[in-house]
Amino acid sequence: MSNTLPDAKLYIDGVIRSSSNDAWFDNINPWTAESCGRAADATEGDVEEAIVAARRAFDESDWSTNRDKRFELVSKLVDEMFAQREHLTNIACLEAGAALGAANRAHIDGALNGGKDLLECFKKVEWESDRGNKVDMGIKSHRIVVNEPLGVVAAITPWNVPLYVNVGKVIAALLAGCTVILKPAPDTPLMGSVMGEMADKVGLPKGVLNVITSADPAMAGEMLTRDPRVDVVSFTGSTVVGKRIMENGASTLKRIFLELGGKSANIILEDTPDFQISCMMGMAVFHAGQGCAMPTRMLVPKSRYEEAVEALKISYGAFSQKWGEFGNPEHIMGPVISKKQHERVLGYIELGKEEGAQCIAGGGPAPEKGNGFFVQPTCFVNVTNDMRIAREEIFGPVLVVIPFEDDEDAIRIANDSEYGLGGSVMSGDQERAMNVARRIRAGAISVNGGMSITGDLPFGGFKGSGMGREWGVEGIEDFLDTKAIAVKVG
Repeated sequence: MSNTLPDAKLYIDGVIRSSSNDAWFDNINPWTAESCGRAADATEGDVEEAIVAARRAFDESDWSTNRDKRFELVSKLVDEMFAQREHLTNIACLEAGAALGAANRAHIDGALNGGKDLLECFKKVEWESDRGNKVDMGIKSHRIVVNEPLGVVAAITPWNVPLYVNVGKVIAALLAGCTVILKPAPDTPLMGSVMGEMADKVGLPKGVLNVITSADPAMAGEMLTRDPRVDVVSFTGSTVVGKRIMENGASTLKRIFLELGGKSANIILEDTPDFQISCMMGMAVFHAGQGCAMPTRMLVPKSRYEEAVEALKISYGAFSQKWGEFGNPEHIMGPVISKKQHERVLGYIELGKEEGAQCIAGGGPAPEKGNGFFVQPTCFVNVTNDMRIAREEIFGPVLVVIPFEDDEDAIRIANDSEYGLGGSVMSGDQERAMNVARRIRAGAISVNGGMSITGDLPFGGFKGSGMGREWGVEGIEDFLDTKAIAVKVG
């Protein structure tokens, strides 16, 4: 793999270019804390041009109405992503700090397979339905209901698994017939820019997809979320920013879709076969814990709590030498994304110690791994659900282990959270596990290891974890609006 990345450029109205004032910012490699490339720093004028281009492409071209054309072109775009798999993997490793084992799974294969899933889901969308004849107020009418694209979409995406989220928003919106302005996070600009490069290569019409990179996420974000020419905002990121987007969108009554934070619970019931192994598998280490739906609260029965703690001591001890090596395909954990996030995670670790939780693994930085933003895989036990480390999203490799009395208590603790994004339940009795899963207020629940987050299933949160759904048929339909048409008969 290369140690440097090409320039991340803007893609506006079918043109790949630098910013209008030729300004650039550094693309920082989390493994080294040094620059691995640069990205175009968009101006307000660049954002304005992107909005104009997307608006014109939606209003004046046949993109919104020619479903066969857009399916053909989006299919080519997905094929191009597969063709550039190696390049995309290199970007994920250098730019997002993904260990190769994580890059190969969630970052790249998850995104590429998700794109294929959305193409199949497109075929299942009901674009028009016949509601038959009805006499109302003496008038006989034949009624149909049609689904039409909402318009211009601002897709604002995060840095943790950027290609996966970019695909989930951009491919779904394009298939629905919308035009898109993609604004990737400043920490991972190239994974957004490359979407524009691939769109240009496969011949997407001018203005259908535009990509804006900026060192200042607030500037472009404020413009996109306030502008009346933007019809939809689809955002993945923090709850704080999500609330700001809702405020900004209120004045123009935009359609807002938010996929926000999580503090998901992994409930391991006492009758779980291979109980200790299930506990050991629950470490929050994949991609350094930087997953919004990752179960970072492990709930285990008091009757087997000490057994769970001993199992975790073993698993964390064994893992301590099996992470943080760039280019090792067996490693699934590297650094966190940035200096800011490094300091934030370490601050939460110190807070956990101050709150009285017992740290049985990790507990600090890992300078022996290099000069990057490395945090030791960390596990806290003797945690209560009222501690801040149990309630707030840390977004780092930090697991908290909480005891429960019985199923009712486990459900209560799991639901005692402002979030509701993901979760899991383990039990030797599937019916029992299903009963618990149905009562967890979250958008995606795994039962006994089932895959609840895939490209053909809807994904999104309850409560403070957001609104709307991505992926699956529902993820395309969220970019559609519904129209009823009645034709007088006779």
